[in-house]
Amino acid sequence: MVRSGVGRVALAGELDLDTAPRVREAVTACLAEQPTSLHLDLADVTFCDCAGLSALLMARSTVLRAGVGLVVEGVGTQLARLLFLIGAEGILTGRDATAGAEPARVLPGRVTGQVDAAAATATAQQLRDLLA
Repeated sequence: MVRSGVGRVALAGELDLDTAPRVREAVTACLAEQPTSLHLDLADVTFCDCAGLSALLMARSTVLRAGVGLVVEGVGTQLARLLFLIGAEGILTGRDATAGAEPARVLPGRVTGQVDAAAATATAQQLRDLLA
């Protein structure tokens, strides 16, 4: 829904292989109403896997390519940790993504376990290349 040029897409529940296409559909429908800014509300997202993450990143890319400002709200700790693990914690931001925004308001806490640094770096570079 778009009001006064501001579109809002609120996602809830699990973002996974089954629900990821709905992210694209919701963002595309909102963009069809030609907003100047799109607010993506993730506060009620309870789980996000790699398919859900891919859908969010593609939505981000679609919104920004359309020349629409993007504001992401409510990034939870599970999604923030997923972004951190792939080296993309600054990709989804807490404010307008076109204005050099600060990182999302919820950042992961201490990450336990080991991550293959070379693999994480390569994945992060591929992600940056995709979003460039």
